[in-house]
Amino acid sequence: MTPEQLSDAIVGALASLVEAGVLNLPGGVPDTVLVERPKVREHGDYATNIALRLAKQAGVNPRELAQHLADALVGHDGVAAAEIAGPGFLNIRVAAGAQGTVAADVLTAGDAYGSGDLYAGQRINLEFVSANPTGPIHIGGVRWAAVGDCLGRILTAVGGEVTREYYFNDHGAQIDRFARSLLASARGQAAPEDGYGGQYIHDIARDVVAVHPGAADLPDDEATEVFRAAGVEQMFGEIKASLHDFGVDFDVYFHENDLHESGAVDRAIARLTELGKMYQSEGATWLRTSDFGDDKDRVVVKSDGEPAYISGDLAYYLDKRERGFDRCLIMLGADHHGYVSRMLAMCAAFGDEPGVNLELLIGQMVNLVRDGEPLRMSKRAGTVVSLEDLVEAIGVDAARYALARYSTDSTIDIDLDLWAKADSDNPVYYVQYAHARLSSILRNAADLGLGVDLEGFDPGQLSTDREGELLRSLAEYPRLVARAAELREPHRVARYLESVAGSFHQFYDQCRVLPQGDEDATDLHRARLVLVAATRQVVANGLALLGVGAPERM
Repeated sequence: MTPEQLSDAIVGALASLVEAGVLNLPGGVPDTVLVERPKVREHGDYATNIALRLAKQAGVNPRELAQHLADALVGHDGVAAAEIAGPGFLNIRVAAGAQGTVAADVLTAGDAYGSGDLYAGQRINLEFVSANPTGPIHIGGVRWAAVGDCLGRILTAVGGEVTREYYFNDHGAQIDRFARSLLASARGQAAPEDGYGGQYIHDIARDVVAVHPGAADLPDDEATEVFRAAGVEQMFGEIKASLHDFGVDFDVYFHENDLHESGAVDRAIARLTELGKMYQSEGATWLRTSDFGDDKDRVVVKSDGEPAYISGDLAYYLDKRERGFDRCLIMLGADHHGYVSRMLAMCAAFGDEPGVNLELLIGQMVNLVRDGEPLRMSKRAGTVVSLEDLVEAIGVDAARYALARYSTDSTIDIDLDLWAKADSDNPVYYVQYAHARLSSILRNAADLGLGVDLEGFDPGQLSTDREGELLRSLAEYPRLVARAAELREPHRVARYLESVAGSFHQFYDQCRVLPQGDEDATDLHRARLVLVAATRQVVANGLALLGVGAPERM
């Protein structure tokens, strides 16, 4: 019995009590009831505070309401006991047979177990990484690559139609500095004072010259344009290749420059003008963002006629909405906190709902540590640690898992020595080893002529505490995925997998799965084999959401 099934049983019990005239609920019977696993195992398998929540509406003492519920629930096939605790909490013990059916539910659903319909029918634009094509992706961008891709997988699992989008910043001063840095390298000169350094600049400059001989000898303006176009194309090609090798691919690469050349900026300004949200002052065009929670109004077109930076944001947001996206999620680095209020105000100015149609997620910094000392320099990038540095140190699986394992609200230190270890201290190894161990049990069972048989499966055989704990963990997975999607927190999946791995290891240490020697296989062995297969399925599904491999041997 899953938490959702138990919730349905409680709702049904409440409805029966109202129909019988035992309870009066003027506000109606709730559609769902929150059911949680108690912190103290002895309190039962699940607990709910629904009696406390409904007592005032029902005009009865919470414990009295809880007793009515307990009496009604005990008659349910899947409930073994229901006890009142404290001021009106209800602790529920699930019958072994009902609890064991979770294993069959998992295997029946297979790869789809954990999927849901939270965002069914909603088109979601998920923009992340979007690093300027002026150098390799630094470690902060790598965090968003891992977290963003995981979030995309999770949102898809709960029904969202997700488009992963990379905003290609190919317009503005940073690109100018990049082009001038390449030209200086090709001419054997020092990098401009405001330019970019690092071996990658020399490598790209050399490659541009190989394709465009004599480009460095052209007049400055012409030469800069050659190095701009060719250099940006090559750098972005390298970024895309690095991300692909990291397991991250995008559906759309949107060029910032297109917004300015297509007239999209003018259209956005015209739309906001029609809505009465723009005004003229001091020769400039302003957006009334202060009307929507921003600390001040924002200049959209400067007094010299040049568009301000926010003009591109206006055009880009409107473009997404016109492409039919219901939700636009943008993942930004820690240095963009001041950006949030103006963007949400812009959303509201268009008549949309901030936090629904537009949502901004801020991620904190990442530090890499080796031998107790922080890494601050990349040989190739010259200034910052890059994606390639991290992958070279600990591999793709460990890198993705390490970056997705923590809440994006917190700065994290990734200990490269720890994440490279092949033992249980390394969280990704711990989870992957559980999957490999589960796979090994199933292989050994096959060697004994035992397969996973759902037709002959007796769920009531799974009655020990360790089996119950593991089953309840598996039952939590669909709700866990939905919660991770709703809160935009992929780290919940990683922490859940570690918990499941721990429950499995404890189960396996105390419950013998396969017959030994000349012993005949029993219904208990077969039931435990179903539980093992179900656990492997859930671990594999969770690792897939994180974009991490599920090895069968380690």
